[in-house]
Amino acid sequence: MKVTNKILSNLSELESAVKELKAANKKIVLCHGHFNVIHTGHLRFLEFARKQGNCLIVALSGNSRISEEVRDKFFDEKDRAHGIAALQYADKVFIFNENTLEEIISLVKPSAYVYGEEYSKKTELIKKEIEIVEKNGGKVVFSSGDIHYAPTDFLDKEIGEIKNERFGRFRAALKKQKISCDQLISHCDNFKNKKLLVIGDTIVDQYVVCDALGMSSEAPVLVVRELEHKEFVGGAAIVSRHVRALGAKCTFISLIGADEPGEIVKNELTREDVEHRLITDEDRSTTFKIRYMVSTQKILRVSRLKDHHLNAKMEDRVIEHLNAEAGNIDGIIVSDFCYGVITPKILEHISKLSKKHKIKLFGDVQSSSQIGNAAKFKNYYLIKPTEKEARIALDDKYSGLELLGNNLLKATGSQNLILSLGPEGFIAFKTTDNKLFVKTQHFPALNPSPVDVVGAGDSLLTALSVASCAGADIMEASAIGSLVASIAVGKVGNIPVKIKEVKDALKSI
Repeated sequence: MKVTNKILSNLSELESAVKELKAANKKIVLCHGHFNVIHTGHLRFLEFARKQGNCLIVALSGNSRISEEVRDKFFDEKDRAHGIAALQYADKVFIFNENTLEEIISLVKPSAYVYGEEYSKKTELIKKEIEIVEKNGGKVVFSSGDIHYAPTDFLDKEIGEIKNERFGRFRAALKKQKISCDQLISHCDNFKNKKLLVIGDTIVDQYVVCDALGMSSEAPVLVVRELEHKEFVGGAAIVSRHVRALGAKCTFISLIGADEPGEIVKNELTREDVEHRLITDEDRSTTFKIRYMVSTQKILRVSRLKDHHLNAKMEDRVIEHLNAEAGNIDGIIVSDFCYGVITPKILEHISKLSKKHKIKLFGDVQSSSQIGNAAKFKNYYLIKPTEKEARIALDDKYSGLELLGNNLLKATGSQNLILSLGPEGFIAFKTTDNKLFVKTQHFPALNPSPVDVVGAGDSLLTALSVASCAGADIMEASAIGSLVASIAVGKVGNIPVKIKEVKDALKSI
Protein backbone atom coordinates (compact mmCIF):
# COMPACT_ATOMS: atom_id res chain seq x y z
CA MET A 1 0.00 0.00 0.00
CA LYS A 2 1.21 3.51 -0.83
CA VAL A 3 2.24 5.51 2.21
CA THR A 4 -0.22 8.33 1.44
CA ASN A 5 -3.10 5.84 1.31
CA LYS A 6 -2.48 4.99 4.96
CA ILE A 7 -3.09 8.58 6.11
CA LEU A 8 -6.61 9.59 7.19
CA SER A 9 -7.44 13.25 7.77
CA ASN A 10 -11.08 13.29 8.90
CA LEU A 11 -13.50 11.26 10.99
CA SER A 12 -15.44 10.05 7.96
CA GLU A 13 -12.32 8.48 6.43
CA LEU A 14 -11.50 6.87 9.78
CA GLU A 15 -15.01 5.44 10.07
CA SER A 16 -14.84 3.92 6.58
CA ALA A 17 -11.41 2.43 7.27
CA VAL A 18 -12.58 0.87 10.54
CA LYS A 19 -15.61 -0.70 8.82
CA GLU A 20 -13.39 -2.25 6.15
CA LEU A 21 -10.93 -3.60 8.69
CA LYS A 22 -13.63 -5.11 10.89
CA ALA A 23 -15.36 -6.63 7.85
CA ALA A 24 -12.06 -8.39 7.18
CA ASN A 25 -12.07 -9.67 10.81
CA LYS A 26 -9.07 -7.56 11.76
CA LYS A 27 -8.21 -7.23 15.44
CA ILE A 28 -7.64 -3.47 15.70
CA VAL A 29 -5.11 -1.92 18.08
CA LEU A 30 -5.10 1.82 18.72
CA CYS A 31 -2.41 4.12 20.11
CA HIS A 32 -1.67 7.83 19.89
CA GLY A 33 1.13 10.40 20.14
CA HIS A 34 2.76 13.36 18.39
CA PHE A 35 5.77 11.40 16.99
CA ASN A 36 7.81 14.49 16.16
CA VAL A 37 11.10 12.71 15.32
CA ILE A 38 10.94 8.95 14.87
CA HIS A 39 13.56 7.11 16.91
CA THR A 40 14.20 3.62 18.27
CA GLY A 41 11.93 4.22 21.27
CA HIS A 42 8.99 4.88 18.94
CA LEU A 43 9.82 1.81 16.87
CA ARG A 44 9.84 -0.39 19.98
CA PHE A 45 6.52 1.06 21.11
CA LEU A 46 4.82 0.67 17.72
CA GLU A 47 6.19 -2.84 17.23
CA PHE A 48 4.82 -3.86 20.62
CA ALA A 49 1.45 -2.22 19.89
CA ARG A 50 1.14 -3.99 16.52
CA LYS A 51 1.70 -7.37 18.22
CA GLN A 52 -1.39 -6.83 20.40
CA GLY A 53 -3.55 -7.48 17.33
CA ASN A 54 -3.16 -7.70 13.56
CA CYS A 55 -3.92 -4.10 12.58
CA LEU A 56 -2.59 -0.88 14.13
CA ILE A 57 -4.23 2.54 13.87
CA VAL A 58 -2.09 5.42 15.10
CA ALA A 59 -3.93 8.57 16.19
CA LEU A 60 -1.51 11.44 15.54
CA SER A 61 -1.92 14.74 17.39
CA GLY A 62 -2.37 17.44 14.74
CA ASN A 63 -0.79 20.90 14.78
CA SER A 64 -3.59 22.55 16.77
CA ARG A 65 -3.39 19.95 19.55
CA ILE A 66 0.21 20.89 20.33
CA SER A 67 0.70 23.66 22.87
CA GLU A 68 1.37 27.06 21.29
CA GLU A 69 4.43 27.43 23.52
CA VAL A 70 6.24 24.62 21.68
CA ARG A 71 4.34 24.35 18.38
CA ASP A 72 7.12 26.01 16.39
CA LYS A 73 9.49 23.24 17.56
CA PHE A 74 7.40 20.51 15.92
CA PHE A 75 7.34 19.37 12.33
CA ASP A 76 4.10 19.83 10.40
CA GLU A 77 1.40 17.20 11.03
CA LYS A 78 1.62 15.95 7.43
CA ASP A 79 5.36 15.33 7.71
CA ARG A 80 4.91 13.54 11.01
CA ALA A 81 2.05 11.44 9.64
CA HIS A 82 4.12 10.49 6.59
CA GLY A 83 6.96 9.36 8.88
CA ILE A 84 4.65 7.03 10.84
CA ALA A 85 2.83 5.77 7.74
CA ALA A 86 6.15 4.80 6.16
CA LEU A 87 6.70 2.27 8.95
CA GLN A 88 5.60 -1.34 8.49
CA TYR A 89 3.95 -1.40 11.92
CA ALA A 90 1.29 1.23 11.12
CA ASP A 91 -1.70 0.21 9.01
CA LYS A 92 -3.51 3.56 9.29
CA VAL A 93 -2.57 7.00 10.61
CA PHE A 94 -5.36 9.33 11.64
CA ILE A 95 -4.50 13.02 12.06
CA PHE A 96 -6.82 14.56 14.63
CA ASN A 97 -7.27 18.20 15.61
CA GLU A 98 -10.88 18.99 16.54
CA ASN A 99 -11.76 15.47 17.62
CA THR A 100 -11.00 14.13 21.08
CA LEU A 101 -9.39 10.84 21.97
CA GLU A 102 -12.65 9.77 23.59
CA GLU A 103 -14.47 10.25 20.26
CA ILE A 104 -11.81 8.33 18.36
CA ILE A 105 -11.83 5.42 20.82
CA SER A 106 -15.65 5.29 20.72
CA LEU A 107 -15.57 5.07 16.93
CA VAL A 108 -12.73 2.57 16.57
CA LYS A 109 -13.70 0.35 19.54
CA PRO A 110 -10.21 -1.20 19.57
CA SER A 111 -9.57 -4.64 20.99
CA ALA A 112 -6.47 -3.12 22.60
CA TYR A 113 -5.44 0.43 23.38
CA VAL A 114 -1.71 0.85 24.07
CA TYR A 115 -0.21 3.57 26.26
CA GLY A 116 3.44 4.19 27.06
CA GLU A 117 4.70 2.66 30.31
CA GLU A 118 4.81 6.08 32.00
CA TYR A 119 0.98 6.25 31.91
CA SER A 120 0.68 3.19 34.16
CA LYS A 121 1.32 5.55 37.08
CA LYS A 122 -0.99 8.30 35.76
CA THR A 123 -4.24 6.41 35.18
CA GLU A 124 -6.29 9.22 36.73
CA LEU A 125 -5.31 11.42 33.77
CA ILE A 126 -6.71 8.92 31.26
CA LYS A 127 -9.63 7.59 33.28
CA LYS A 128 -12.24 8.43 30.61
CA GLU A 129 -10.29 6.78 27.79
CA ILE A 130 -9.81 3.62 29.86
CA GLU A 131 -13.54 3.46 30.68
CA ILE A 132 -14.53 3.75 27.00
CA VAL A 133 -12.04 1.08 25.89
CA GLU A 134 -13.20 -1.38 28.54
CA LYS A 135 -16.89 -0.55 28.04
CA ASN A 136 -16.53 -1.67 24.40
CA GLY A 137 -14.84 -4.95 25.34
CA GLY A 138 -11.26 -3.83 24.77
CA LYS A 139 -8.22 -3.90 27.03
CA VAL A 140 -5.73 -1.21 27.97
CA VAL A 141 -2.05 -2.17 27.81
CA PHE A 142 0.85 -0.15 29.24
CA SER A 143 4.27 -0.69 27.66
CA SER A 144 7.07 1.22 25.96
CA GLY A 145 8.06 -1.87 23.99
CA ASP A 146 10.59 -4.59 24.54
CA ILE A 147 14.03 -3.50 25.75
CA HIS A 148 16.87 -5.22 23.95
CA TYR A 149 20.53 -4.45 23.37
CA ALA A 150 21.19 -6.44 20.18
CA PRO A 151 20.14 -5.83 16.55
CA THR A 152 17.51 -7.99 14.86
CA ASP A 153 17.31 -6.53 11.34
CA PHE A 154 20.01 -8.90 10.03
CA LEU A 155 17.54 -11.79 10.33
CA ASP A 156 15.54 -10.81 7.25
CA LYS A 157 17.78 -8.39 5.35
CA GLU A 158 21.11 -8.56 3.51
CA ILE A 159 24.03 -6.53 4.89
CA GLY A 160 24.09 -4.30 1.81
CA GLU A 161 20.39 -3.59 2.16
CA ILE A 162 20.79 -2.74 5.84
CA LYS A 163 23.69 -0.40 5.08
CA ASN A 164 21.78 1.44 2.35
CA GLU A 165 18.76 1.75 4.62
CA ARG A 166 20.82 3.18 7.48
CA PHE A 167 22.62 5.70 5.28
CA GLY A 168 19.21 6.70 3.94
CA ARG A 169 18.04 7.37 7.50
CA PHE A 170 21.29 9.24 8.19
CA ARG A 171 20.73 11.53 5.18
CA ALA A 172 17.14 12.05 6.27
CA ALA A 173 18.37 13.08 9.73
CA LEU A 174 20.75 15.62 8.16
CA LYS A 175 17.93 17.00 6.04
CA LYS A 176 15.55 17.20 8.98
CA GLN A 177 18.13 19.08 11.07
CA LYS A 178 19.09 21.28 8.08
CA ILE A 179 22.71 20.12 8.14
CA SER A 180 24.88 20.12 5.03
CA CYS A 181 28.08 18.13 4.55
CA ASP A 182 29.86 21.38 3.70
CA GLN A 183 28.96 22.68 7.18
CA LEU A 184 30.37 19.54 8.76
CA ILE A 185 33.59 19.72 6.75
CA SER A 186 33.96 23.36 7.81
CA HIS A 187 33.73 22.33 11.46
CA CYS A 188 36.31 19.58 10.85
CA ASP A 189 38.67 22.19 9.40
CA ASN A 190 38.44 24.05 12.72
CA PHE A 191 39.50 21.03 14.83
CA LYS A 192 43.16 22.00 14.51
CA ASN A 193 42.52 25.25 16.38
CA LYS A 194 41.20 23.55 19.52
CA LYS A 195 42.79 21.94 22.56
CA LEU A 196 41.12 19.45 24.88
CA LEU A 197 42.13 17.75 28.10
CA VAL A 198 41.24 14.11 28.65
CA ILE A 199 41.23 12.54 32.10
CA GLY A 200 40.40 8.96 33.05
CA ASP A 201 41.60 5.39 33.42
CA THR A 202 44.29 3.99 31.14
CA ILE A 203 43.94 0.47 29.75
CA VAL A 204 46.26 -1.59 27.58
CA ASP A 205 44.37 -4.07 25.38
CA GLN A 206 46.27 -7.08 24.12
CA TYR A 207 44.77 -9.01 21.21
CA VAL A 208 45.92 -12.62 20.95
CA VAL A 209 45.14 -14.18 17.58
CA CYS A 210 44.63 -17.94 17.81
CA ASP A 211 44.04 -20.96 15.63
CA ALA A 212 41.08 -23.10 16.74
CA LEU A 213 42.17 -26.73 17.24
CA GLY A 214 38.83 -28.07 18.49
CA MET A 215 37.41 -29.46 21.72
CA SER A 216 39.60 -31.10 24.36
CA SER A 217 39.03 -34.83 24.90
CA GLU A 218 39.72 -34.37 28.62
CA ALA A 219 36.96 -31.82 29.29
CA PRO A 220 34.45 -29.66 27.33
CA VAL A 221 37.06 -26.95 26.80
CA LEU A 222 37.90 -25.15 23.56
CA VAL A 223 41.54 -25.67 22.56
CA VAL A 224 43.36 -22.94 20.61
CA ARG A 225 46.93 -22.34 19.51
CA GLU A 226 48.38 -18.85 19.99
CA LEU A 227 49.70 -17.37 16.75
CA GLU A 228 50.63 -13.77 17.54
CA HIS A 229 49.63 -10.84 19.70
CA LYS A 230 49.54 -7.07 19.59
CA GLU A 231 48.98 -4.37 22.21
CA PHE A 232 46.73 -1.32 21.84
CA VAL A 233 46.55 1.64 24.22
CA GLY A 234 42.91 2.05 25.22
CA GLY A 235 40.55 3.20 27.95
CA ALA A 236 40.62 6.97 28.38
CA ALA A 237 43.96 6.95 26.56
CA ILE A 238 42.30 6.05 23.25
CA VAL A 239 40.05 9.09 23.70
CA SER A 240 43.17 11.28 23.87
CA ARG A 241 44.61 9.49 20.83
CA HIS A 242 41.37 10.07 18.89
CA VAL A 243 41.45 13.78 19.82
CA ARG A 244 44.95 14.13 18.40
CA ALA A 245 44.22 12.05 15.30
CA LEU A 246 41.23 14.28 14.54
CA GLY A 247 43.61 17.23 14.46
CA ALA A 248 43.01 18.91 17.82
CA LYS A 249 45.70 19.32 20.46
CA CYS A 250 45.38 17.16 23.55
CA THR A 251 46.72 16.71 27.08
CA PHE A 252 46.04 13.43 28.85
CA ILE A 253 46.02 12.95 32.65
CA SER A 254 45.94 9.43 34.08
CA LEU A 255 47.60 6.78 36.24
CA ILE A 256 49.80 3.89 35.20
CA GLY A 257 51.72 1.20 37.04
CA ALA A 258 55.49 0.83 37.22
CA ASP A 259 55.41 -1.93 34.62
CA GLU A 260 55.87 -2.79 30.96
CA PRO A 261 52.27 -1.90 29.94
CA GLY A 262 52.83 1.52 31.52
CA GLU A 263 55.90 2.01 29.31
CA ILE A 264 53.85 1.00 26.27
CA VAL A 265 51.38 3.75 27.11
CA LYS A 266 54.11 6.40 27.47
CA ASN A 267 55.78 5.43 24.21
CA GLU A 268 52.54 5.28 22.21
CA LEU A 269 51.28 8.66 23.41
CA THR A 270 54.66 10.27 22.76
CA ARG A 271 54.80 8.75 19.27
CA GLU A 272 51.34 10.14 18.46
CA ASP A 273 52.14 13.61 19.84
CA VAL A 274 49.70 13.44 22.75
CA GLU A 275 50.91 15.52 25.71
CA HIS A 276 50.61 13.36 28.80
CA ARG A 277 50.76 13.77 32.56
CA LEU A 278 51.01 10.14 33.64
CA ILE A 279 51.35 9.52 37.36
CA THR A 280 52.99 6.24 38.37
CA ASP A 281 51.23 4.36 41.15
CA GLU A 282 53.53 1.83 42.82
CA ASP A 283 50.52 0.12 44.44
CA ARG A 284 48.79 -0.87 41.22
CA SER A 285 49.58 -2.32 37.84
CA THR A 286 48.48 -0.71 34.59
CA THR A 287 45.06 -2.14 33.74
CA PHE A 288 45.71 -4.87 31.18
CA LYS A 289 43.06 -6.75 29.21
CA ILE A 290 43.80 -9.77 27.06
CA ARG A 291 41.33 -10.70 24.31
CA TYR A 292 41.73 -14.09 22.68
CA MET A 293 40.46 -14.19 19.10
CA VAL A 294 39.88 -16.78 16.41
CA SER A 295 39.71 -14.90 13.11
CA THR A 296 37.75 -11.73 14.01
CA GLN A 297 35.67 -13.42 16.73
CA LYS A 298 36.56 -12.88 20.39
CA ILE A 299 36.31 -16.06 22.47
CA LEU A 300 37.61 -14.90 25.88
CA ARG A 301 38.73 -11.79 27.76
CA VAL A 302 41.02 -11.84 30.79
CA SER A 303 41.56 -8.65 32.84
CA ARG A 304 44.43 -7.78 35.18
CA LEU A 305 43.42 -4.78 37.24
CA LYS A 306 43.11 -3.01 40.57
CA ASP A 307 40.25 -0.57 40.93
CA HIS A 308 40.81 1.17 44.27
CA HIS A 309 40.50 4.96 44.39
CA LEU A 310 43.54 7.22 44.37
CA ASN A 311 45.00 8.14 47.71
CA ALA A 312 44.93 11.78 48.82
CA LYS A 313 48.51 12.46 47.72
CA MET A 314 47.83 11.30 44.14
CA GLU A 315 44.52 13.17 44.04
CA ASP A 316 46.47 16.34 44.79
CA ARG A 317 48.95 15.59 41.98
CA VAL A 318 46.08 15.13 39.52
CA ILE A 319 44.53 18.41 40.66
CA GLU A 320 47.88 20.19 40.20
CA HIS A 321 47.98 19.00 36.58
CA LEU A 322 44.37 20.10 36.05
CA ASN A 323 45.13 23.57 37.43
CA ALA A 324 48.18 23.91 35.19
CA GLU A 325 46.19 23.15 32.03
CA ALA A 326 42.83 24.81 32.79
CA GLY A 327 43.61 28.24 31.37
CA ASN A 328 44.62 26.89 27.98
CA ILE A 329 41.90 24.40 26.95
CA ASP A 330 38.48 24.48 25.28
CA GLY A 331 37.05 21.31 26.79
CA ILE A 332 37.59 18.55 29.34
CA ILE A 333 36.58 14.98 28.55
CA VAL A 334 36.02 12.83 31.64
CA SER A 335 36.30 9.22 30.50
CA ASP A 336 35.57 7.15 33.60
CA PHE A 337 36.11 3.40 33.36
CA CYS A 338 35.53 3.15 37.12
CA TYR A 339 39.01 1.88 37.96
CA GLY A 340 39.77 4.60 40.50
CA VAL A 341 41.11 7.71 38.72
CA ILE A 342 37.88 9.74 38.75
CA THR A 343 37.18 10.38 42.43
CA PRO A 344 34.42 12.62 43.85
CA LYS A 345 37.05 15.22 44.83
CA ILE A 346 38.49 15.33 41.30
CA LEU A 347 35.01 15.57 39.75
CA GLU A 348 34.19 18.49 42.05
CA HIS A 349 37.43 20.26 41.14
CA ILE A 350 36.80 19.78 37.41
CA SER A 351 33.40 21.45 37.82
CA LYS A 352 34.99 24.41 39.63
CA LEU A 353 37.57 24.85 36.85
CA SER A 354 34.81 24.69 34.24
CA LYS A 355 32.91 27.55 35.87
CA LYS A 356 36.03 29.63 36.42
CA HIS A 357 37.47 29.27 32.91
CA LYS A 358 34.22 28.64 30.94
CA ILE A 359 35.38 25.20 29.82
CA LYS A 360 32.93 22.77 28.21
CA LEU A 361 32.64 19.48 30.07
CA PHE A 362 31.97 16.10 28.44
CA GLY A 363 31.33 13.01 30.55
CA ASP A 364 31.16 9.28 29.95
CA VAL A 365 31.09 6.42 32.42
CA GLN A 366 31.56 2.75 31.53
CA SER A 367 29.16 0.16 32.92
CA SER A 368 30.00 -3.08 31.14
CA SER A 369 31.89 -5.45 33.43
CA GLN A 370 32.04 -2.67 36.05
CA ILE A 371 29.37 -0.41 37.52
CA GLY A 372 29.33 3.38 37.15
CA ASN A 373 26.73 6.10 37.60
CA ALA A 374 26.25 8.60 34.77
CA ALA A 375 24.13 10.81 37.04
CA LYS A 376 27.26 12.00 38.86
CA PHE A 377 28.11 14.33 35.96
CA LYS A 378 26.30 17.50 37.05
CA ASN A 379 25.74 20.49 34.73
CA TYR A 380 27.94 19.13 31.94
CA TYR A 381 27.73 20.37 28.38
CA LEU A 382 27.23 16.77 27.27
CA ILE A 383 27.01 13.30 28.79
CA LYS A 384 26.98 10.07 26.79
CA PRO A 385 25.48 7.08 28.62
CA THR A 386 24.32 3.89 26.99
CA GLU A 387 20.67 2.98 27.46
CA LYS A 388 21.71 0.45 30.12
CA GLU A 389 23.83 3.06 31.95
CA ALA A 390 20.95 5.56 31.88
CA ARG A 391 18.58 2.96 33.33
CA ILE A 392 21.10 2.14 36.08
CA ALA A 393 21.58 5.84 36.89
CA LEU A 394 17.83 6.44 37.22
CA ASP A 395 16.90 3.00 38.54
CA ASP A 396 14.39 2.91 35.68
CA LYS A 397 13.78 -0.40 33.96
CA TYR A 398 10.60 0.35 32.00
CA SER A 399 10.34 3.93 30.67
CA GLY A 400 10.47 4.65 26.96
CA LEU A 401 13.66 6.11 25.55
CA GLU A 402 12.36 9.65 25.19
CA LEU A 403 11.22 9.83 28.81
CA LEU A 404 14.43 8.13 29.94
CA GLY A 405 16.60 10.71 28.17
CA ASN A 406 14.55 13.66 29.39
CA ASN A 407 14.64 12.43 32.98
CA LEU A 408 18.43 11.99 32.92
CA LEU A 409 18.84 15.50 31.49
CA LYS A 410 16.78 16.86 34.40
CA ALA A 411 18.60 14.75 36.99
CA THR A 412 22.04 15.92 35.87
CA GLY A 413 21.28 19.46 34.67
CA SER A 414 23.19 18.68 31.46
CA GLN A 415 22.69 20.76 28.33
CA ASN A 416 22.89 17.83 25.94
CA LEU A 417 22.69 14.07 26.14
CA ILE A 418 23.60 11.28 23.75
CA LEU A 419 21.71 8.08 24.58
CA SER A 420 23.75 5.31 22.99
CA LEU A 421 21.79 2.31 21.70
CA GLY A 422 24.76 0.23 20.54
CA PRO A 423 24.02 -1.38 17.16
CA GLU A 424 20.86 0.74 16.86
CA GLY A 425 22.87 3.99 16.85
CA PHE A 426 21.99 6.76 19.32
CA ILE A 427 19.50 9.50 20.12
CA ALA A 428 20.71 13.06 20.56
CA PHE A 429 18.82 15.18 23.13
CA LYS A 430 19.29 18.95 23.09
CA THR A 431 17.78 21.31 25.64
CA THR A 432 16.27 24.49 24.21
CA ASP A 433 15.40 27.92 25.54
CA ASN A 434 11.88 26.56 26.03
CA LYS A 435 11.85 24.44 29.19
CA LEU A 436 8.86 22.48 27.89
CA PHE A 437 10.69 21.22 24.80
CA VAL A 438 13.77 19.05 24.31
CA LYS A 439 14.92 18.59 20.72
CA THR A 440 15.71 15.00 19.72
CA GLN A 441 17.13 13.20 16.69
CA HIS A 442 17.98 9.56 16.09
CA PHE A 443 21.22 8.76 14.25
CA PRO A 444 21.59 5.16 13.03
CA ALA A 445 24.71 3.00 13.41
CA LEU A 446 26.16 3.30 9.91
CA ASN A 447 28.33 0.18 9.91
CA PRO A 448 26.08 -2.93 10.04
CA SER A 449 29.01 -5.36 9.96
CA PRO A 450 31.54 -4.09 12.55
CA VAL A 451 34.87 -5.87 12.88
CA ASP A 452 35.45 -4.79 16.49
CA VAL A 453 33.02 -2.72 18.60
CA VAL A 454 35.53 -2.18 21.43
CA GLY A 455 36.08 1.55 21.68
CA ALA A 456 33.09 2.51 19.51
CA GLY A 457 31.68 4.64 22.33
CA ASP A 458 35.06 6.25 22.94
CA SER A 459 35.38 7.33 19.30
CA LEU A 460 31.84 8.72 19.39
CA LEU A 461 32.50 10.64 22.63
CA THR A 462 35.71 12.10 21.19
CA ALA A 463 34.12 13.27 17.95
CA LEU A 464 31.18 14.82 19.80
CA SER A 465 33.55 16.67 22.13
CA VAL A 466 36.01 17.95 19.53
CA ALA A 467 33.24 19.00 17.13
CA SER A 468 31.36 20.81 19.91
CA CYS A 469 34.50 22.73 20.90
CA ALA A 470 35.01 23.59 17.21
CA GLY A 471 31.63 25.33 16.99
CA ALA A 472 29.27 22.55 15.92
CA ASP A 473 25.91 22.35 17.68
CA ILE A 474 24.96 18.99 19.17
CA MET A 475 23.13 17.77 16.05
CA GLU A 476 26.06 18.62 13.78
CA ALA A 477 28.47 17.05 16.26
CA SER A 478 26.26 13.94 16.34
CA ALA A 479 26.45 13.59 12.57
CA ILE A 480 30.25 13.77 12.69
CA GLY A 481 30.31 11.37 15.65
CA SER A 482 28.15 8.85 13.82
CA LEU A 483 30.65 8.74 10.95
CA VAL A 484 33.68 8.53 13.24
CA ALA A 485 32.16 5.60 15.16
CA SER A 486 31.35 3.77 11.91
CA ILE A 487 35.00 4.10 10.84
CA ALA A 488 36.32 3.02 14.27
CA VAL A 489 34.34 -0.24 14.39
CA GLY A 490 35.74 -1.21 11.00
CA LYS A 491 39.19 -1.72 12.57
CA VAL A 492 40.47 -4.43 14.92
CA GLY A 493 41.76 -2.93 18.15
CA ASN A 494 41.80 0.64 19.43
CA ILE A 495 43.12 2.50 16.40
CA PRO A 496 42.56 6.29 16.24
CA VAL A 497 40.34 7.67 13.49
CA LYS A 498 42.17 10.28 11.43
CA ILE A 499 40.65 13.55 10.26
CA LYS A 500 41.27 12.63 6.62
CA GLU A 501 39.11 9.52 7.02
CA VAL A 502 36.27 11.64 8.38
CA LYS A 503 36.48 14.21 5.60
CA ASP A 504 36.61 11.48 2.95
CA ALA A 505 33.49 9.91 4.46
CA LEU A 506 31.68 13.26 4.41
CA LYS A 507 32.64 13.87 0.80
CA SER A 508 31.36 10.43 -0.19
CA ILE A 509 27.94 11.29 1.31
